[in-house]
Amino acid sequence: MKYLFFDLDGTLTIPYEGISKSFIYALKACGRKCPTERELRLCIGPPLYDCFVNLFKMDGEEAEYAVKKYRERYHAVGWKENELVPGAEECLRALSAQGKILAVATSKPKIFAERILQSFSLEKYITYVSGCGLDGSLGTKGAVIAHAMGVLGAPAGECAMIGDRHYDVEGAKECGIFAVGVRTGYAEEGELERAGADAVFDTLNDVKEYFLKGGKGAEKGNNGAQV
Repeated sequence: MKYLFFDLDGTLTIPYEGISKSFIYALKACGRKCPTERELRLCIGPPLYDCFVNLFKMDGEEAEYAVKKYRERYHAVGWKENELVPGAEECLRALSAQGKILAVATSKPKIFAERILQSFSLEKYITYVSGCGLDGSLGTKGAVIAHAMGVLGAPAGECAMIGDRHYDVEGAKECGIFAVGVRTGYAEEGELERAGADAVFDTLNDVKEYFLKGGKGAEKGNNGAQV
């Protein structure tokens, strides 16, 4: 597989502090109670609007206001409250050096994704960043992946999506590409498997080794991960 698409939050970076504090800020602005830690963890991955509607049961108008308040804090400080997943840079560096074309496909707005990648000096490994628009365009993971494929002219049979949530797996399936789950982020037990991931690994080092060796498909990895 020549084209590898990586999710950002929970896959390459650990964004919990910035995202959770921004959700709390937005919910407080809406007069809502403080969310539980489980609720906050479930917020990492899906589009913002969907979180407020589906998880916090807001109507459209309130959800739009909540998104506005979330971004108010996230734009100021939230995006900085972030750190790299162990092995992230090493994974990208090695795969890029082997000639893989790497992209980021995220439900986060493209402007924030690019800013975060630059803050960790990862942009040099990434050919293209596909993210949703602040206007709500490319609002699903499938749309984000399809957009990246179109920009890069990437055939489905040469692509893989790597992510930590079922949204990444489902988006990959929607686009007809290989789906890799990695347990670096916020998936609940069995989530990636239930979503139908073609391969599941524990670490980004495992992901790196898998693709450096060619990404064979349905077999068992050395760490016992389902592959």
